[in-house]
Amino acid sequence: MTTIKIGNTMPYSGPASAYGVIGKTESAYFRMVNDLGGINGRQIEFISYDDANSPPKTAEQVRKLVEGDEVLFMFNPLGTTRNGAIQKYLNAKKIPQLFVASGASKWDDPARYPWTMGFQPNYRSEGRIFASYILANYPSAKIAILYQNDDFGKDEIKGIRDGLGKSADMIVASASVELTDPTVDSQIVSLKSSGADLLITLVAPKAASQSLRKLAELGWKPVHLIANVASSIGSVLKPAGLENAKGLVSTAYLKDPSDPAMKDDLAVKAWSSFMDKYYPEGDRSNSNVVFGYVLSQAILQVLRQCGDDLSRENIRTQAANLRNLNLDMLLPGITVNTAPDDYSPIEQMQLMTFDGTSWNLQGEVLTGEGGSRR
Repeated sequence: MTTIKIGNTMPYSGPASAYGVIGKTESAYFRMVNDLGGINGRQIEFISYDDANSPPKTAEQVRKLVEGDEVLFMFNPLGTTRNGAIQKYLNAKKIPQLFVASGASKWDDPARYPWTMGFQPNYRSEGRIFASYILANYPSAKIAILYQNDDFGKDEIKGIRDGLGKSADMIVASASVELTDPTVDSQIVSLKSSGADLLITLVAPKAASQSLRKLAELGWKPVHLIANVASSIGSVLKPAGLENAKGLVSTAYLKDPSDPAMKDDLAVKAWSSFMDKYYPEGDRSNSNVVFGYVLSQAILQVLRQCGDDLSRENIRTQAANLRNLNLDMLLPGITVNTAPDDYSPIEQMQLMTFDGTSWNLQGEVLTGEGGSRR
């Protein structure tokens, strides 16, 4: 084997196309790896197809990757419903479905789906962290929730309710969004009329940007928390108007290269050099670019650990054997850890607040239980 074929699907078109930069970053990263001699003497062939955010299309493209292109494994396919559409197929064929780009908690189920593994902190953990923040800072708040009507939104709400516990009646209103909805205007109007003074937004980038613009248009200024997946300055906040995002609260586990405090960080400098040479057209304020970079580093470590044994079984084994892995663009104190019975690589996050220009980290690194981890 002189090349390592890696398969991937991304929504390069359709309503979730903002995430397409992840695949473009990964492609650029693997070009860099190949220029530096490859991995264990082998070149990487990264084959990434557009699934247009459609589960049937995802299934079709993955069959093409597996049966036509004969990829060794699937890496970082994006989306909760799209990964759900291919999970049984890949597990039946014993093909690794690694570092799924979705925070649904169901990817951590090695007993039922031993060939599927997530990567990012799961949505339920983020929900619990939000709940802890609200109870500590706004214990009498009236909460409204705008959520995506899928596992992403529902998992987050479960986490919020778990975290609020006996105070779950603080939630006075909620409104769901379909990924295909043209706007979220009516949902925002409805939530404003509930009398809520704290809004939690759990939607994809396009809808998140729309919600910020509608809030400004209505003059509604609740305390506003937004899910990490929609916290990108480049793809969410800038289109909405940075002034409309001031005071926004979210979570982070990745470094933000646009943060002035990071300008002398060696890892950020290395990332910037990579961008200069391999992805100069990439938006450096887009956190999804950093996400693609970190995921590429993680899968590279798995392949390094495989050595000359590039069987699918060993790839799965090594993915489940990552210990205190420090990746350049993870926040200090956050590491990657997996085990045969633990398919949840990252379980830590840190709260952050947007000041109108950049995100500012606050407090300590938290686990999904809402406690700090030093």
